[in-house]
Amino acid sequence: MMKITKAKKLTGELTVPGDKSISHRSVMLGALSEGITEAEGFLAGADCLSTISCFRQMGIDILQEGSRVVIHGAGLHGLKAPSKILDAGNSGTTVRLMSGILAGQPFSSEITGDASIQKRPMGRIIDPLTKMNASIASAKGNGCAPLKIQGQKLQGIHFLSPVASAQVKSCVLLAGLYAEGNTSVTEPALSRDHTERMLRYLGASVSSSGLTASIEPGSRLIGQKIRIPGDISSAAYFIAAALLVPGSEILLKNVGINPTRSGMLEVCRAMGGNITLLNEDCSGPEPMADLLVKSSSLHGTVIEGSLIPTLIDELPMLAVLGAYAQGTTVIRDAAELKVKESDRIASVSENLKRMGADVIRTEDGMIIHGGKPLHGATIETGLDHRIAMSFSIAALAAEGETEIPEADCVTISYPEFFEDLKSLQA
Repeated sequence: MMKITKAKKLTGELTVPGDKSISHRSVMLGALSEGITEAEGFLAGADCLSTISCFRQMGIDILQEGSRVVIHGAGLHGLKAPSKILDAGNSGTTVRLMSGILAGQPFSSEITGDASIQKRPMGRIIDPLTKMNASIASAKGNGCAPLKIQGQKLQGIHFLSPVASAQVKSCVLLAGLYAEGNTSVTEPALSRDHTERMLRYLGASVSSSGLTASIEPGSRLIGQKIRIPGDISSAAYFIAAALLVPGSEILLKNVGINPTRSGMLEVCRAMGGNITLLNEDCSGPEPMADLLVKSSSLHGTVIEGSLIPTLIDELPMLAVLGAYAQGTTVIRDAAELKVKESDRIASVSENLKRMGADVIRTEDGMIIHGGKPLHGATIETGLDHRIAMSFSIAALAAEGETEIPEADCVTISYPEFFEDLKSLQA
């Protein structure tokens, strides 16, 4: 149980944990590379540790000490058959991306996860992998994990994805490493491109044109040093906190500003947020910068269309900002929120109402009439880390006390979240 009351002001500087998406990929692609991959800034949260555990089961030697990970790669064809079912824990990224890799191996495997993962839709990767001649099936026949995969020779395809999803795109591209002929994915909107960037950095032949990403098979991946930027999805909570609490000023160091992920910054600025980028660094595969954020008077905005894939994980936090902003904030085209760790449309709407906000839930988002004073409440997280963190920030600007049972779920992506939040109130 975490209890949070209204903050007077927030000041200081933070380095947020490494990007979760990039941390996953550093382990996966490092394992498939020849030689050593050394990743600095690794996120040692539960999800990324699940990825490490799965690759260790397939014979990969991985040394992990805090935020530094050293992966002794075995090359594209060096993985060994796991002796037991691979457990992805709560990580959808692990299940979906690894399925693409496992589909092209010369062995059979099974991958599953916790109760939440076993409810999340896997048909979206089963379909394109099957088109590539993969043998992959839902063990329970319900389109969800556990997934049984019999590795075999794959055929390259051009897949028209019905959803803008980096997990689907990455799954197909990783399978394309093992396919005969080129493999490409075209999306309805551009999703995050961390997989393409890291594949290219490690030596794969990857090209991107508009909404299409393509990979040529048979590439040799060579281990490299990877500097993982701070996760903008984790920085989002402190960006919002600084904007909401009067008199606040926070400097967030070395945050990833990849254009396919920076929708949070775009929307905050559209709402009147005072955010300045300092010390931009584009020397590695991922651009990063320091973010200086100052308290601001916010107004409502519309969040829709091609913006949605660039901020899908930040939408719960943006909805909270909308509740405090003057005027109306509309979130649409975000039905993907229903199949995250929880139904985030339902969860965000319900918890905002508990705090006194005027929220109308819709099929693909919500309409928030902002500017009403919010009050403390008991928050139902559904064990969703992003709900817990978003409403911890909401509590900083609300009257009274907010209680968050099961607040420990933040360890999924940000184990030191509450310590960092406390440090800014000293």
